[in-house]
Amino acid sequence: MAFENLFQSADWKQEKHVPVLEGPDVVKRGEVAVFQVTVGKEIPHPNTTEHHIRWIELYFAPEGEKFPYQLGRVEFTAHGESVAGANQGPAYTEPRALFAVKLDRPGTLYATSYCNIHGLWRSEKAVTVE
Repeated sequence: MAFENLFQSADWKQEKHVPVLEGPDVVKRGEVAVFQVTVGKEIPHPNTTEHHIRWIELYFAPEGEKFPYQLGRVEFTAHGESVAGANQGPAYTEPRALFAVKLDRPGTLYATSYCNIHGLWRSEKAVTVE
């Protein structure tokens, strides 16, 4: 199986695993633009010891280039684990991340996420640079 076929995608309003990528469609060249990636925006993801989002990554593929650039990765490491047992811990992390980036060319942003049970998910967003 080809690597790209391992990623699943769907409408985030109906599927809780899809990373929702929000931010401007048009950014100013060289100025900071903020993009938020959330998993479980419309339908909350459980984020329990047994079922959680492990990480979110954001990539940028500039128009006309062969390879994308990894802009960042956020890992979520507290899922209610405790020596007292599963889901009895004092902390749970929510799969939500902000990425502040400067872009000099138009291209496509790709958000990816990993669920420990349901695998790899992705979404994308075209961005224009003025």
